Amino acid sequence: MEKEPHKDKGWVWRGLILVIMALVLAAVLISFRKYFHRSNSSEANAHQVVDKYANALSIAMQFFDVQKSGKLVNNKIAWRGDSALGDGSEVNLDLSRGMYDAGDHVKFGFPMAFTATVFSWAILEYGNHMNMVNELDNAHESLKWITDFLINAHPSENVLYIQVGDPKLDHTCWERPEEMTGKRLLTQVNASYPGTDVAAESAAAMAAASLVFKAIDSAYSGTLLKHAKQLFKFADSYRGSYSISIPGVQDFYNSTGFLDELLWASAWLYHATGDKSYLTYVSANGNAFANWGNPSWFSWENKLAGVQVLYTYMSRSCMYSRILAFRC
Repeated sequence: MEKEPHKDKGWVWRGLILVIMALVLAAVLISFRKYFHRSNSSEANAHQVVDKYANALSIAMQFFDVQKSGKLVNNKIAWRGDSALGDGSEVNLDLSRGMYDAGDHVKFGFPMAFTATVFSWAILEYGNHMNMVNELDNAHESLKWITDFLINAHPSENVLYIQVGDPKLDHTCWERPEEMTGKRLLTQVNASYPGTDVAAESAAAMAAASLVFKAIDSAYSGTLLKHAKQLFKFADSYRGSYSISIPGVQDFYNSTGFLDELLWASAWLYHATGDKSYLTYVSANGNAFANWGNPSWFSWENKLAGVQVLYTYMSRSCMYSRILAFRC
């Protein structure tokens, strides 16, 4: 059985703004639904509560517009413009889209992919509430901005570009992304330098997003699913942490293991395809990979709690309902 280091509970907070905003968005939506239903007894109060949470949701959604890289379409932020238009050009790829991580100009693929996964989950669960306050189209647009990048970053089955920009150099200056002039370093994982963690997270992101776009753009959904399947196979076949293959990432988004990402990706692929081999993969490897039944916090680096919630939902299993406070 594959071994990996124990998940480190002492990781240090860094520039996690993009990831945090995805989680904030989910929290706002949960609160929106809770208070909307509670307030049905008072129409005036209901409107007041809905307006407050609608405003919070709108502000949260604006953050994704602020972080966009590339040639902006329907730009809603007056002080943002086109940037990083040449990203990927030296390898004949268009990596101009995607989102900057925080106040810097680096596109870190690992947390960006996790953002897309959680964002997709939020849309799937609360898309009707987003639609009520005219934010669903914006959500689709922002999600696609990330998944367009992920598709282009996966030019062949066993190659995935996982970072654009040199964070050490980038963090020595403070400038607008529209004014960048330096060379943009490209970093990839492949069969010789594997990155199971980041490849599996990217697979999860595209599988989850394929569900979001299935009823909107079936061709795009199919493309996402094709890449998700290929990336999961790559991640599982060439096992190794990207932090070991590329030591330079350890100073920024260090990964302490990859088995949770394999379960996470497989769970989302089952959700997207209905192929029971993916569900079997999760159930067969859960105990060995994930210390089943004892999840810690959910984050870009540890998906065990998310896997167990998703697995319980999809399998309709009561096995972990007490731990997860689920009603079966």
